[in-house]
Amino acid sequence: MTTIAAAEFQQRRERARQAAARAGLAGLLVCSRGGGSADRYANVKYLADFYSRFPFIPDVAGEWSARGHAFVVLPVAGSPVLVADDRPPAGPAAIDEVALTDDVIATTAACLERCGLASGRLGVAGADTLPWSVHAELARRLPAVEWLPADALLNRLRMVKSPGEIAKLQRASRLGCRATEAMLEKARPGVSHGEVAAAGLEVLARHGGILYNAFMSSGRGGNDPRLVEASFPTWAAGELLEEGDWFHVGISGALDGYFFDHARSHPIGPATAEQVRVFEAPLLAVQAAIAAVRPGVTAGEVARVGREKLESLGFALEGGFKGFGHGIGLGWDSPWLVESDATPLEENMVLCVERSLRHMGYVGDFEETVAVTSDGCRLLTDARIRWW
Repeated sequence: MTTIAAAEFQQRRERARQAAARAGLAGLLVCSRGGGSADRYANVKYLADFYSRFPFIPDVAGEWSARGHAFVVLPVAGSPVLVADDRPPAGPAAIDEVALTDDVIATTAACLERCGLASGRLGVAGADTLPWSVHAELARRLPAVEWLPADALLNRLRMVKSPGEIAKLQRASRLGCRATEAMLEKARPGVSHGEVAAAGLEVLARHGGILYNAFMSSGRGGNDPRLVEASFPTWAAGELLEEGDWFHVGISGALDGYFFDHARSHPIGPATAEQVRVFEAPLLAVQAAIAAVRPGVTAGEVARVGREKLESLGFALEGGFKGFGHGIGLGWDSPWLVESDATPLEENMVLCVERSLRHMGYVGDFEETVAVTSDGCRLLTDARIRWW
């Protein structure tokens, strides 16, 4: 297994410290959430290699607070502190000082005071993770602090990956590919969505991965379309697959904290001409977008190339997600492959390039992961491309 040395975490914190100083901040308060979820743990894991296994539970005054959350207190001048409600993993420490506590709010406030951050301009990274109740109590305890948004600082740092991160992302991506293939191999007449999901979950569980999300649906297209899908969980639909159906699945998850994100389509039985048309269009649009990926090209230009290819095939860009993908790492990273994003691509960014298509009751879905190289990009995914 690829490991990331403690020195790299120190370098990340130093870059974050420098970014905070340039922004005129006295320091950063970085928040993440754990609790067995693959959601919003990225910033603290990025800076301190920590994930809380404890679930979020309501606070009980005098007993505990903000369980499932962790904070890195990072002053521009001074030593950082990890505030954690769970013990860090065994092995070389990624951060020297850890304040282990049940009362996360009180300990975080005390650490901010001790680090000289009880007043002045303090950047908060992880605003989407910080509960209002926690922030309100921190603000009550530290009334002289000016709380300022700082997510953009961490987002910028996380965009470009180290060699160790790319190796972890490739390993995660390959596991996601094996899970996707297991699911599509299971998808045949007489099988439920739940049985399909179980095939992929078995692969992930055996190899230490976790499933985050699974977009899954099936049905018939044409003059009398039929759609089979569920929302919570997405594989809960009771109808069984039938010959002549189309089926698609897009899964995301993580291995050792690093995300994978893949999508494929599959006919149930022999493919019809219209199924192939709808399956091929997003595949070819994604491949066209990938061919445009190289340093200096903007994220928006990649999205435009993908859209133009899709339109040349006779389809419009529509659906619940109009982008052509996103960065990926310890979560959903910048940049976003939308035409309004002018971020220039850089070597060692890692991107998921994706497109789904709904047309006359048919669904096509395709997604690949690439690492930007000095003169283009290379695939990190290696799943079978066509299932028809």
